[in-house]
Amino acid sequence: MVNSMTDKQFKTILEMVDMILDGCKDLDEAKKKVQKLINNQSNSEKSE
Repeated sequence: MVNSMTDKQFKTILEMVDMILDGCKDLDEAKKKVQKLINNQSNSEKSE
């Protein structure tokens, strides 16, 4: 199965990252928040 992303989905992801960066004091905090989202996504894929 090939997972392809539409332009709209890609734009939505970039907008989410932009919101995370706006809400962070520094780069380390932003990295932690993005990594947490990645880990949560990985965990939800395993449970399916």
